[in-house]
Amino acid sequence: MAGQSALRIVWIYPDLLSTYGDQGNALIMSYRARLRGHEVEQLNVRSDQPLPVQGDIYLIGGGEDRPQRLAAERLRKDDGLQRAVEGGATVLSVCAGFQLLGHSFYDDEQGTLPGLGLLDVTSSRGTVRCVGEVVSQPDPALSVGGKPLPRLTGFENHMGTTAVGPDAKPLATVRSGNGNGAGTGVDGAHAGRIVGTYLHGPVLARNPALADLLLGWVDGDPAPTKADDVWHEKLRAERLAAIGA
Repeated sequence: MAGQSALRIVWIYPDLLSTYGDQGNALIMSYRARLRGHEVEQLNVRSDQPLPVQGDIYLIGGGEDRPQRLAAERLRKDDGLQRAVEGGATVLSVCAGFQLLGHSFYDDEQGTLPGLGLLDVTSSRGTVRCVGEVVSQPDPALSVGGKPLPRLTGFENHMGTTAVGPDAKPLATVRSGNGNGAGTGVDGAHAGRIVGTYLHGPVLARNPALADLLLGWVDGDPAPTKADDVWHEKLRAERLAAIGA
């Protein structure tokens, strides 16, 4: 989708869904896209604005129950994201954003509510609050530069439990922490060009190789982004050492 014009990064509803610094995912994506030689147009689309259909990468973050409910209502009425996905767009969704991309999710006030059905996952309320650091091993089918993605690290804080259906695959196998819920053993899901995860941090600052995976889907270049800085490696080493991973 990118190429002749600027690569368009759409941050969905920053006024509702941007818990734990998830807006940092847009910053990292823009930064690494520019390192790859792209001109970048970042669109921060509030919940009272229509979603553009011609974006390349759509990012949606986490939020509390009421903002999640409002976001789901507005996204169901605005078919921009569905149309973008049908056109080949890439999507990264985090926590509440991940849940609402599925078939349904749980709301404390209204019970089970419909999601967008863009990802074959179903979320419900768990019995254990999942809080803390997570380390997971990505699906080996996901690679950058011919090499499997390295371990993912992030921070989780949620009550939701998410089951992955047959038309999606878990994003990663959990080595430490909970991910999709206590006892599930996995975190997130992926299908086509859609990725969901419970990892905050923000996840792309913690795991820039994941950003490169998404960018490769857009520009067709599977190679890792060339960067002179090594701050992200120091951050990853620090987080892995903190939990003895």
